[in-house]
Amino acid sequence: MTQYKISLENIKKAIKSPKRAFDEVILGYGYRLPLTVINGFQTLGTNIFDKEWDLLIILDTCRADALEELKSEYDFITDVEQIWSVGGSTNEWTARTFDQSHLDKISKTTYITGQSNSINILDRKRQYDDDKQLIYKLLRLMPTVDVDDFNKCEYVFKYKRWDGDGPDNLTQKTPPRYVTDRGIEMGRGENHEQLILHYLQPHSPWVANALEEDRDLREYEDDWWGYLNRTGDTETVWEAYLNDLRYVLDDVELLLNNIDAEKVVISADHGEAFGKYNILGHKIGSMHPNIRKVPWVETSGNDSESYTPTTPEPTDDKISNEEIDRRLEALGYKT
Repeated sequence: MTQYKISLENIKKAIKSPKRAFDEVILGYGYRLPLTVINGFQTLGTNIFDKEWDLLIILDTCRADALEELKSEYDFITDVEQIWSVGGSTNEWTARTFDQSHLDKISKTTYITGQSNSINILDRKRQYDDDKQLIYKLLRLMPTVDVDDFNKCEYVFKYKRWDGDGPDNLTQKTPPRYVTDRGIEMGRGENHEQLILHYLQPHSPWVANALEEDRDLREYEDDWWGYLNRTGDTETVWEAYLNDLRYVLDDVELLLNNIDAEKVVISADHGEAFGKYNILGHKIGSMHPNIRKVPWVETSGNDSESYTPTTPEPTDDKISNEEIDRRLEALGYKT
């Protein structure tokens, strides 16, 4: 998902995949870049802090129609409404959600995230390789708060590695249980007015089946862009995506049975295009309806105390910026 970066490698990719080149260059510079500039001055979408909730659950890359398809499998999902997200990617969503105009609410909010991209925007001390890319420079000019402005912020991905062995693209994804455990601990013991839990699932690579079957990822789970371009087999890709959505929803169910929250909202930072209108993936500045229209599900939580979290509070044993870059690359954000 390289953003607007010209290199010999990207030229080779353009020759190999003209559709992707059109998306990166023509749509990138002519459509998404201007909209990113506009979004910096006039928020395009609904900021979640303008809505009422006690606990907000963000499922990364979750489409509204995907939740609609699975709602019969989960009692806590009834009506699946929709809102327009403030970003076409996690970076843009983070920059426009946690803005200075909502500082009062943010200062009373605890944010727990398993998404590595969060640090790129919230931690101003973080300097990353993509700084030279115009699109990221624009995001850093937006009036976003600093990580220290939260009541509390935990980068769960920084402190905890996946337990056990496995392919690199499996071990780079923060397991949903880490976010669930920390959320239950925060819900039971911490002082805050609002709590946000940002799960990385169902963002690709889709690992649920590989974990269950104890195998390596297949092409349609890992390089799904390439697989879809080569085969046009949307059904297989969609089913892999839904399985990772089930994977995280199982944890959301555990969470809701072990946390007291009168008004819980399940939503997403953005969705995924999956080839509609010849668009793949999700990118900063996109206004594609399957990317920007995200679910808004209202429910509640009741602590039955049936589960005891095992994930400890993060320590100072932080991973390096290089390791964060490696994880972002495994998720498709760096090339």
